[in-house]
Amino acid sequence: QVQLVESGGGLVQAGGSLRLSCAASGRAFSSYTMGWFRQAPGKEREFVAAFMLSTTRYADSVKGRFTISRDNAKNTVYLQMNSLKPEDTAVYYCAAKIRAFGVGVNEYDYWGQGTQVTVSS
Repeated sequence: QVQLVESGGGLVQAGGSLRLSCAASGRAFSSYTMGWFRQAPGKEREFVAAFMLSTTRYADSVKGRFTISRDNAKNTVYLQMNSLKPEDTAVYYCAAKIRAFGVGVNEYDYWGQGTQVTVSS
């Protein structure tokens, strides 16, 4: 069993930055694919970024602005968000995937409770 706890969300003006953190409990953290997803009101949950070993992948909408990283010693994954836009407003979720690298919502095995990010124009 893996428990994930996100933090770092908040209200920021357009063009600003935030860093989200996700602390994971459980064993073998370094072997999991860790992902970030987001869900805006009235929309489906969507992929943002994922990281496993040396592989990272980003949604086109955040490429060049967001960076995913992880500290296996701290069992923590981060999402650095720069140049934020109002359309980035959503609840951001951290997720863990036990098996092969993937970006689909339904592929992930464990989810955090989410943290709200609001970007004002």
